[in-house]
Amino acid sequence: MVQGGGGTQVTDKQHITIKGVKEGLVFLLDDACDFSALLEELRYKLEKSHQQVLTGPLIHVHVKLGARLCSEEQKEAILDIIRNQGNLLVQSIEAEKLKELEPETDSGNLKLMTGVIRSGQTVVHDGNLLLIGDVNPGGTLRCSGDIYVLGALRGMAHAGELGREDAIIAASLLRPTQLRIAEVISRPPDEWVSTDAAMEFAYLHEAQMQIDKISQLYRFRKDPIVFKGV
Repeated sequence: MVQGGGGTQVTDKQHITIKGVKEGLVFLLDDACDFSALLEELRYKLEKSHQQVLTGPLIHVHVKLGARLCSEEQKEAILDIIRNQGNLLVQSIEAEKLKELEPETDSGNLKLMTGVIRSGQTVVHDGNLLLIGDVNPGGTLRCSGDIYVLGALRGMAHAGELGREDAIIAASLLRPTQLRIAEVISRPPDEWVSTDAAMEFAYLHEAQMQIDKISQLYRFRKDPIVFKGV
């Protein structure tokens, strides 16, 4: 059962947690699973497994999407399922925001972020981007300058988006679905992804995508890159 105030949880499936709070119910939705699977489980819980809990007087509901970025159509799909239960009144539906830090830079064009870029999320920035975290498959980073990922890059990254061919893409673990610098798109991953555990970076040489260890960046860049406040 769900008990108000005590935070007792109903969790007979993996992707959705229904938590009782003083104000009513909080629906915690997994932000990493497939959206269609999420809807299927939500419908099942409301129509089948939780009928005893979700019947009775009017109950206020707050929906938490985690880090998932939903379109308006996807939000409506979630709300439609909940609204079919006549005693459930949705008060809010919201996603977490990626935490952004303000570094001290002379140019002011460095974006420093912490978090995980999940499937369906896109970060766009005019300048250099430093992400402390991972980019999951389906996640995208796009910027006019360099991209640095202190974590695993398993999604898509586009540096030098406005045509800057000397931009680079670096990551602690470089396993992207696609890399792009200026207008050059990476070759198939099996042609250039190494098995080296060292941090690597991608760059352009004679209009071709190349990969090297980050320790060799000084050969590509004469001036050191300094991140103040990091």
